[in-house]
Amino acid sequence: MIVSPKIRGFVCITAHPTGCFANMAEQIAYAKEQSLPAGKGPKRVLVIGASTGYGLSSRVTAAFSCSADTLGVYFEREATNGRTGTAGHYNSQAFCEAAEMAGLKAIDVNGDAFSDEVKDETIEKAKALGGQFDLVVYSLASPRRTDPSDGQSYKACLKPIGAVYKNQTLDTDKGEVKEISIDPASEDDVLNTTKVMGGEDWKAWTEALLDADLLAPGATNVAYSYIGPQVTWPIYRNGTIGRAKEDLEQTAGELMSLMEGRIGGKAYVSVNKAVVTQASSAIPVVPLYVSLLFKIMKEKGSHEGCIEQTCRLFRDRLYADGDPERDDLGRIRLDDWEMSSDIQETIIERWPLLNTENLFELTDFEGYRKEFLKLFGFGRADIDYSAEVEV
Repeated sequence: MIVSPKIRGFVCITAHPTGCFANMAEQIAYAKEQSLPAGKGPKRVLVIGASTGYGLSSRVTAAFSCSADTLGVYFEREATNGRTGTAGHYNSQAFCEAAEMAGLKAIDVNGDAFSDEVKDETIEKAKALGGQFDLVVYSLASPRRTDPSDGQSYKACLKPIGAVYKNQTLDTDKGEVKEISIDPASEDDVLNTTKVMGGEDWKAWTEALLDADLLAPGATNVAYSYIGPQVTWPIYRNGTIGRAKEDLEQTAGELMSLMEGRIGGKAYVSVNKAVVTQASSAIPVVPLYVSLLFKIMKEKGSHEGCIEQTCRLFRDRLYADGDPERDDLGRIRLDDWEMSSDIQETIIERWPLLNTENLFELTDFEGYRKEFLKLFGFGRADIDYSAEVEV
């Protein structure tokens, strides 16, 4: 069939398999160029949330920069009834084929990572890797979670706390800068978002892996977070998602104590750079900020995508000599280039000037749109999208 992008709001409901395979080939090639020295890096890695974004690039980095065997947990859909599979399905398919060709083990678990059933299946399949995990990456991005302890479902939301939030945002469909107003969250909104995006499930995974004796002595356990700039704080860091991220970061301290006591291991939160992902595109104001950020960081030569970030995380933080550098709250700050004073001062200077007329001049919205389409395998110059493709 001929596959074209079909965009509904901030989601593309189709994916191009050939384009997704080409994306994976690019990530793999970069990771190989960034190979860690022999004896550095992990050898058996579990990635929870392994099919897109930072989770996917972490799996690629582990395998192709460190020659690690990997087990990836994700929730994706194969092609059915004339519909394409999800981008994450094709990404994972491409990764596993490449890993097999490289002589690496790559095992997948497809299902709801929040559930006890998927945790149990993961533990069973982990035994096929032939050893304990020396690295766990937790990179889930989901709007809903059912708590397996009581069967209750929770839905996350994107809201400010305490007051109505007004700012300019970007209509990515129309390419228009417009005003947005969002009512404040209720206490239930904060609780629900924390249940979905906080540290509770990360802790459950860690405890399950420890109890199953699947974490190697000295293993590292890392979850991903984001802080962002002042212009997004009311809707992000000081909003419902921010409360959830605070819970995740507090959980890192609990898990650090737990892992040190049980196996002499470590648990960290890595605060990463803003990038274009399916999750970030849904957050009001963030696409406009990211478009501006891309413009400035590309001008200064410091722009990074997911694979560049995770390769730097492994090379310069997790597997550099000594313990990784952390801030006063114990977080690894991989957003250091984004949050540098020269970048953020330029953001603050240009932000009030943005409007629809100067959008393409002052921001890299064109680059943002290309990156968004690329998530789903589209917009590549090396792919003939008029050709039939097997989905």
